[in-house]
Amino acid sequence: MAKPSGVPAESSPAESSTLRRIDYLSAPADVSMGDPWFDIVTGEHFWVRRRFEVLKRIASGLIVNAAEMAEIGCGHGLLQRQIEDAYGREVTGFDLNERALKRNISRRSRVCCYDIYQMSAALRMRYDNIFLFDVLEHVSKEDDFLRAVLFLLKPRGTIILNVPAGEWAYSAYDQAVGHVRRYSIRTLREVLARSGLRVREWSYWGLPLIPALILRKLWLTGRREKGEIISAGMDSRSTTINAALGALSRLEMIPQKFLGTSLMAVTEADT
Repeated sequence: MAKPSGVPAESSPAESSTLRRIDYLSAPADVSMGDPWFDIVTGEHFWVRRRFEVLKRIASGLIVNAAEMAEIGCGHGLLQRQIEDAYGREVTGFDLNERALKRNISRRSRVCCYDIYQMSAALRMRYDNIFLFDVLEHVSKEDDFLRAVLFLLKPRGTIILNVPAGEWAYSAYDQAVGHVRRYSIRTLREVLARSGLRVREWSYWGLPLIPALILRKLWLTGRREKGEIISAGMDSRSTTINAALGALSRLEMIPQKFLGTSLMAVTEADT
């Protein structure tokens, strides 16, 4: 995989067991994410598929027209691979979780171990679109994090976010996977506004899944073992159940502004 021009060559201390190349721009580090999640959630998971359907509804044109795109918190590459397969486009992936990066399933996109707080000059204002898919809720200091994200964004670029919705739904599952919070459109707007960002388009999604979310919260009450909580909370159990939940999740129009288990937004800097 060719290294984009302007990015300094840096040695890689290790290669993936599947020969997945990782560009080490920073040393690996612990992140606020439950590793068992990566063992459970694949590209066939109903929630991952539905999330991408929502993305296509509200931001397809942005993906088609972007010169360069990046995903912060790319993990094992589910979104990168979906964009590659659907649009034939590459998305540079940044993460610090080496275990997840070594299992990254993207085929063409660059994969980097990189701490965005380092603000490498070679990456300044490089990307038209930056994806933050289920990342912001893991960050304790949102303002500092978004400042580092904006360093990478071109003028008039967009940040496309997905976050868990419904503060009322915060549960043992959220704690196990490292969520600091869940959002409403009001609280998300407030966070973004502090960093000079405004919401251009948004939608709740997952409305038909709210009963399942409530049952999950009740089911996990009192459980303590992290891996067990993540498995019980996200494993769809069988292909039949996965297909049924996928069909159920599609019983809503997008965009919708009423309620959901997740919230997706397209944001840009105020001018």
